[in-house]
Amino acid sequence: MRIAIVTDAWAPQVNGVVRTLEAVIAELRAGGHDVLVVSPSGAPSLPCPTYPEIRLALMTPAAVGRRIAAFGAEAVHIATEGPLGLSARRWCRARRLPFTTAYHTQFPDYVAARTGADPEWVWRYVRWFHEPAAAVLVSTATIERTLRAHGLSRVKRWGRGVGRAFRPEGALEPRMAATGARADGAPVLLHVGRVAVEKNIEAFLAAEVAGVKVVVGDGPARAALERRFPDALFLGALFGEDLAAAYRAADALVFPSRTDTFGLVMIEALACGTPVAAFPVPGPVDVLTPATGAMAERLEEAIARALTLDRAACAAAGAGFTWAASARQFLVALAPLGAALRMVA
Repeated sequence: MRIAIVTDAWAPQVNGVVRTLEAVIAELRAGGHDVLVVSPSGAPSLPCPTYPEIRLALMTPAAVGRRIAAFGAEAVHIATEGPLGLSARRWCRARRLPFTTAYHTQFPDYVAARTGADPEWVWRYVRWFHEPAAAVLVSTATIERTLRAHGLSRVKRWGRGVGRAFRPEGALEPRMAATGARADGAPVLLHVGRVAVEKNIEAFLAAEVAGVKVVVGDGPARAALERRFPDALFLGALFGEDLAAAYRAADALVFPSRTDTFGLVMIEALACGTPVAAFPVPGPVDVLTPATGAMAERLEEAIARALTLDRAACAAAGAGFTWAASARQFLVALAPLGAALRMVA
């Protein structure tokens, strides 16, 4: 199948949306499918308000449509609700072409965290954007219920996976070992993800717990957090084997976000044998079990319980998440165009 995926989130951005799309596209191509990615790469762009590291592509519906038509797409998936997603949506709607969308982030809460906007106003946009889709792909049962409660009924599940690098055996990250935490007997507490306000990393760094706090990732809030929490170790972004080694070196992954729909880093940590501490919110409540994670409104309580969990049980649970299964779900959810695109191209 020839699949066009339109996304405002793409490399060099580093986030769960990009990593999910990259992994699923790799599986699709390995399975013999042709995939076109319409992304901000090479397009005129503007910095995103409040987050200038992210560029918003300026591409008209006609320009997006020309690329989809020239590719001969047999299905169109619109991954994000940004400018490119809007252009693709408009082009498909004008030609009565079916398409699927995905709800990757708690968009209303994300916008509220960054701008102070009323989430209910943002939900109006979310409903408008996704309502015409043949299917809205979501990662968990909680998010499915949330979208249905807000009037979106054509919802299908699309799970996540972990790469082959994430396994319980392997070398430890040298920079983690350099903290001396293990030699001192103090636990290593890890956060992995974009260092931005919506990730609520401050809750982790301010938690009154013993141990060495390590932050892997980069983003607009990093400099301010490094100044406020000088005892924490900020390693910057890590990938592949280096990231897996960081998970293995940690005694617990602390996931303080309240706005993620899934939290890919949680299953990566589990696959490396590392338990997770989190708030009892969408994402953690769908991914974690009493054997693999601890959730509490007091993060200190969740961390204390997570440190008692069995690493072998965590690794076994994490191994159940595969990108091959994720890609199969994605394929099943697509809405084939049939001859419709040839008629309007």
